Formats: sequence, C-alpha cells, structure tokens
Amino acid sequence: MNVLKNITNTKIEDKKPLLEMVNIRKTFGKVIALQNEDFRIYPGEIVGLVGDNGAGKSTLIKIITGVVRQDRGEIYWKGKNISKHSVEQSRMLGIETVYQDRALGEKQKIWRNIFMGREITFSKTGFIQLRKSEQRTKELINEMGFTRDLDTDMSISGLSGGEKQGVAIARALYFDADLIILDEPTNNLSITETDKVLNFIKGIKDKGKSCIFITHNIYHVYPVADRIVIVDRGKVVGDFQKKNISMDYLIKELQSIAAKGEID
Repeated sequence: MNVLKNITNTKIEDKKPLLEMVNIRKTFGKVIALQNEDFRIYPGEIVGLVGDNGAGKSTLIKIITGVVRQDRGEIYWKGKNISKHSVEQSRMLGIETVYQDRALGEKQKIWRNIFMGREITFSKTGFIQLRKSEQRTKELINEMGFTRDLDTDMSISGLSGGEKQGVAIARALYFDADLIILDEPTNNLSITETDKVLNFIKGIKDKGKSCIFITHNIYHVYPVADRIVIVDRGKVVGDFQKKNISMDYLIKELQSIAAKGEID
C-alpha cells in the first residue's frame, strides 16, 4: 500500500512548475532505475528528495542535468520541452549541481573557486579581472551569511566542511541558477557544520531560487524543505507538503513502509 502519496495534495495554486518530468523511465540493462515516474519543482521551492542508496535519486538528478538520457518520458523547463538536453544546455538554462565532493580546488583560493572555468575577464585582453573577482566574492560571502570574516585569498583547504559547501552554493548562485541541486550537502558534517549548510540552503529560497536537497537523512531536510519526495526502488512512494505532516508522523510512516519491505 502506498501510504504517503495519498495523505496530501501537492498542488501549488497559481504557480506553474519550474521543472516538470512526466512518465520518466530509465533502465540500465535489466535494472529498472526509474519506473514511469513524475516529478516537479516550483519556483522558489525547496524539495527534499529522500531515499536510501539505490533508490533512484541519483538517476533522477542525472536525467535532470543531462548526464544521462531517459528511455521514456518528457521533461519541461518553464513550460518548454527539453527532453533531449545536454549537460551544457542544462547549465545554460539555469540548472546547477553541487555534488558531494563539491568539485572545489583545495589548493586554490576562494575567489578562484567561485569563478572556476567562468572567470570575469577584460573583454579586449581576456585577462582575469582580479579586483572585481575578489570584490564579487566578498559580496557573495556576505550574502551567504558566513559566520566568520573570510579572506578571499584564503585557500579552500583552510575552510571547514560547512564553509566549503557554502562556497560551492555561492558559486551556483553567482551564475544565477534558477535551480540548485544539492547532493547530500550535509553528509559527514558535524551538527554545527550541518546547521551552517541548512542556513545557506534557506538563503537559496530567500533569493527566490529553487533547490532539490538530496539526502537519506530526513532529520536534516525536514527543517528547510517545503515539500518532501520519497523515492524507493525507482518509484516515488511519497510526495507531500511538509506543512501538512509532522516530523513524528513522517518518521512513523517511513518506519511502517520499511517494516513492510517497501523501503529497505
């Protein structure tokens, strides 16, 4: 029995989805990674995508970002069909992903990591505008709400785990992403560092951007999510507004599903 899908109406009135995926199916050989699933996210919404390893979260995200192509189904971005988009095209559309490893240059300075591969340059010479890059980095750090004053010339290796996540998120915001995908952003972080990252995620919404927060830890995503989507074995087994369900009730329902073997 599908417990969670029927407990709330996920429709957001008077809004059209920023991203909508319809009847998405993906297989790898005999393995069914996604089974004809629907997924959507609205402007300014934080969606928690929750599930164990192998549930289908990563496949869903890889399809969104153009890393892999779905076998069947349609994808719409701001109402336009983008079912055959590439990684480069997804970034041009305004989709940025912060992976678990954050893709940061540990020995590089903070400001260099912010603009890595897309530096601010002089139009005539192509040289990097150092002062402008450093100044914009300072502005981004302040906007993100870092709890300590960081020197933009500091190397990434001197930052804490939470601060590294903040830099990676700031980079996505700088490039004006409408949708920021965070892959296990609180993984292996202390309680204090996790709180920092959750505050950074709240900042994403404050800027009117959307976010998909991928995690297996419901305790981390619940405080910041507007909506939570549960994925298991390639199926969406729960999709609901957080305001309509308490943490305690959610945990009990997840435990019930696990006991029935629907979630390992």
